[in-house]
Amino acid sequence: MAALPAGTLMSRAASGLAAACSTLLGQLYGSRVVILAGPGDNGGDALFAGTILARRGALVTAITAAERVHADGSAALLAAGGHLIPAAAAQAGRELARAGLIIDGLLGIGGRGGLREPAATLAAGAAGARAAGAVVVAVDLPSGVDADTGEVAGPAVSADVTVTFGTWKPGLLVDPGAGLAGAAHLVDIGLGPRLPGPAVACLQAADVAALLPAPGAESDKYRRGVLGLLAGSERYTGAAVLSSGGAIQGGAGMVRLVSSAPALAVVRQRWPEAVLTLADPAAAGQLVETAGRVQAWVAGPGMGTGDDAAALLAAVLRTSLPVLVDADGITLLAQHRELLDRPAPTLLTPHAGELARLTGAERADIEARRLYHARAAAAELGVTVLLKGSTTVVASPAPGRPVLVNPTGTAWLATAGSGDVLSGLAGALLAQGVEVQHAGAAAAYLHGMAGRIAADGAPIGAADIIASLPAAIRGVSATAHDPG
Repeated sequence: MAALPAGTLMSRAASGLAAACSTLLGQLYGSRVVILAGPGDNGGDALFAGTILARRGALVTAITAAERVHADGSAALLAAGGHLIPAAAAQAGRELARAGLIIDGLLGIGGRGGLREPAATLAAGAAGARAAGAVVVAVDLPSGVDADTGEVAGPAVSADVTVTFGTWKPGLLVDPGAGLAGAAHLVDIGLGPRLPGPAVACLQAADVAALLPAPGAESDKYRRGVLGLLAGSERYTGAAVLSSGGAIQGGAGMVRLVSSAPALAVVRQRWPEAVLTLADPAAAGQLVETAGRVQAWVAGPGMGTGDDAAALLAAVLRTSLPVLVDADGITLLAQHRELLDRPAPTLLTPHAGELARLTGAERADIEARRLYHARAAAAELGVTVLLKGSTTVVASPAPGRPVLVNPTGTAWLATAGSGDVLSGLAGALLAQGVEVQHAGAAAAYLHGMAGRIAADGAPIGAADIIASLPAAIRGVSATAHDPG
């Protein structure tokens, strides 16, 4: 910023914003555009973009939410034939109601907390106009969303499109903020090489493809990765089936399942390639030797929460191998947190309710502050935490590492057994030697892709996710090798 002439970055941002708005409007001449202009640089970006649109024939009115607005931007808009009116003016509501496109420039990345008046009333007016058919475009991020966390502490703008500048903001990637951003579009204004390391990162298809182990000519089932799986019970036989399927279709060379007799019988019919061992809580100390050699463990899906299950979980966590703990296993850890005191990598995959039981935080607060609670739990427990939900985030206990946010998925994944599939898939990647945080993030990415492929706009079950995993893996591999 110091090396460029004053106004250069704002000019680039305004040009990108105006181009996006022009595309959305289609017919620019005569279109009614309303700018919600705050006192900061986002308001300036919006005013200069409005200037460009006004010069091309749009009817542009800026509603000012503060006594002070960007002076140069205001002057440019007026010179181009646009209008400025204060938020308190009687015609402000009428202008919003008549708008075809509304540009939200109320707050920028420095905004904290919910919108205050008059911005809150303007946001409500924009919501009404949007319901009537207007398109709302947010400048950099929707006003009222915390740029660093995605938290929404009060009234906020809900946008159809967000045009962001320079780099992605965490608030655009993590719910609840991500849910208000609509389709996000990045405009490069030349900041990239000078940015520090990110606080949050999203793996893309090429990143996931690079993480996936590929068998070579000398590979065998042991070199491909053997996963130990402690899952299922007399009551929850399906959890063993689904987690086994996730591991097998996720690339494990072998799955060694330890479970109850009824669960083993069901798995034998569905996945005959799995190696089965009857769980014996009385001999939990010999569990590892009885099951056979593995490279990683998954423990928890449908295993129950009684004393016998706790003894088996403790045996797995006493190993020096990577361990993923999910579902019932996390409920047990809430009662026996000392089991997490281990030097080997540990991955927990809770949803908000399970993390609440483990940490004592309120479930609603976890859902509202996903980044904060995932980071805090990882640091407090010394483990990697994959927090499932509308936005899945994967936090490492290692200081300075970015939280990995999953960009894939569909609401149809909210179905019984979906988490069991994810556990098996992530466990397979751990067994194949993928680093623990990357294993969780890559599994979440593939799980989300498989859900999209399976659903295609219609309801699915967990078994459909398993069936679509090979297509998801082929998809990321093809994307990574496509020069286009």
